[in-house]
Amino acid sequence: RHNAVFADKQCTSLLFLHAEAIRIPTVSSTNTDINTTALLEFHKLLRKAFPTVFSSSLVHHEVVADYSHLFWVPGTQPALAPYMLLAHIDVVPASESDGWEAPPFSAKEIDGFIYGRGTIDDKQSVMGILQALEYLLAKGYAPRRGFYIGLGHDEEVSGFQGAMNIVRVLKQRGVRLAFVLDEGLAVLDGIISGLEGPAALIGISEKGQATLKLSVLMTPGHSSMPPRESSIEEKFVSFEAFLALSCFLLRPFESIDIHFLCFRVMERRPDTNAFVRTTTAVTMFNSGVKVNVIPPLAEAYVNLRIHSAQSLQEVLDLVQSTIGDQRVKIELVDGFDPLPISSYDEKSFGFQIIKKTVLDLFPEVTVAPGITVGNTDSRHFKELTNATYRFAPTWFKPGDPQRFHGINERISKKNYEELVVFYFHLIQNCDTEKLPDPHSSVHEL
Repeated sequence: RHNAVFADKQCTSLLFLHAEAIRIPTVSSTNTDINTTALLEFHKLLRKAFPTVFSSSLVHHEVVADYSHLFWVPGTQPALAPYMLLAHIDVVPASESDGWEAPPFSAKEIDGFIYGRGTIDDKQSVMGILQALEYLLAKGYAPRRGFYIGLGHDEEVSGFQGAMNIVRVLKQRGVRLAFVLDEGLAVLDGIISGLEGPAALIGISEKGQATLKLSVLMTPGHSSMPPRESSIEEKFVSFEAFLALSCFLLRPFESIDIHFLCFRVMERRPDTNAFVRTTTAVTMFNSGVKVNVIPPLAEAYVNLRIHSAQSLQEVLDLVQSTIGDQRVKIELVDGFDPLPISSYDEKSFGFQIIKKTVLDLFPEVTVAPGITVGNTDSRHFKELTNATYRFAPTWFKPGDPQRFHGINERISKKNYEELVVFYFHLIQNCDTEKLPDPHSSVHEL
């Protein structure tokens, strides 16, 4: 299908450049531990890989916060509101000793798949967007609707330097965006049981987050004379309450009027359960100093991902009332509300253009709105637009979601080519001035 757009020589070239990008270990471990040498090397690669983008008089490029990139491509019709494509350059750490079939920064090809950290998060979009723009400019294309491309360098550690400074720059210039498209959801094929055929889920919101610290302080003593409840036992009582809370923290999609995908089917599996409820995970537990001493303190950290139907405050109130024990101290370490829900009806320009581009590329898929369970750089852009969508046409089959931040992250060569074609058409489809009248296209939509 994509060969109609690119010649074989171009396909070889774009796959080579994508592999080069994977080989640069642009790892973000913490806010203060970012591989800046690799980020500078990545900048050099971008200039070498996309000479037309960097030399075209149509494209304005600037480096933001030393390592992030902002591109502005003005449209020939300035009255049309610009949009923005986002992606991020950094990746999470990866070690071959964890069980990788190929070294994680090798971009090794096995059975038509390119293996490496960043192949699906998120260098496929970084390179795919710029590759599409490179081809369009080489063909003499000039957009009618202007657009921005933002490439953050620290998304994996919250985007406080990259994305937030890009937002600051755009705000200073008074920019208002028609929509933002970032990473998030994908094409799920055989992932949602009970759903016939593949589904392209476009994220219309993003879960909120909270990290809670639970602690119990009690008098220490000798294990030969134990009290009725020690701090550890008391903590386990609160965990039993937490298990009850996990069952409690659910809001079916109906409660926010999102009429798709059966709630009960999705809650049966961990990878789809996260779409339909607020989830809780105990991530750290500390207690005890010696085998024969009853510990004075037990503490645990709990990470909650808050569904778009709930607020941070609602969830905190629910935690407090479910635990219902004065001896358990509950502290909010950090947290934020879920992101606003972007519209997805037939009048929603961004959603419909993305949907059309997906269906042109993959006529067999079902397109539906969804909730992004992780967080993305796009959350920092909510003051610049009320339409944020989270999607790339990365194709996930059973077992693939676990590769995300896990071992053996990979993308097929065919799928990477499809990504480039997607952005190539999306940019051109955005030149539509306004959507067709819904009544004329009611059967398509």
